[in-house]
Amino acid sequence: MPDTIRVVEYFYLTAPDKPGEGARALKTLQESGVDLLAFSGFPEGRRSQLDFIPADPAAFKQAAKRAKWRVVGPKRGFLVQGDNRIGACAELMDRLAAAKINVTAIDAITVDGRYGAIFWVAPRDVKKAAATLGVA
Repeated sequence: MPDTIRVVEYFYLTAPDKPGEGARALKTLQESGVDLLAFSGFPEGRRSQLDFIPADPAAFKQAAKRAKWRVVGPKRGFLVQGDNRIGACAELMDRLAAAKINVTAIDAITVDGRYGAIFWVAPRDVKKAAATLGVA
């Protein structure tokens, strides 16, 4: 089965860099019935940045508003899913490099013979990356 690549909307917020902040945010979304396609968290200075890629951006925005979060977005990124194989991400990165598109960040994982990745490019490169990867 060929890889599925799509442009997705993501949102982020910053939170204190301390235990339980990510759990609190995820619990809020769970209680609001927000389904996430991906989630990533990492340190950002003295705080943490939490990136959310929701299946339904409108539902995420409603939940964030109810929670009184100060979110940034929507912004655009890419979600890739496919059958795992050696070099899957290398192939993806090579196609983007050949088009002279810099990948700002990427997270990838394999589970039970499948792989997935989320990656980001500069906003000015989203359309070019989508065209390079054959995303409609």
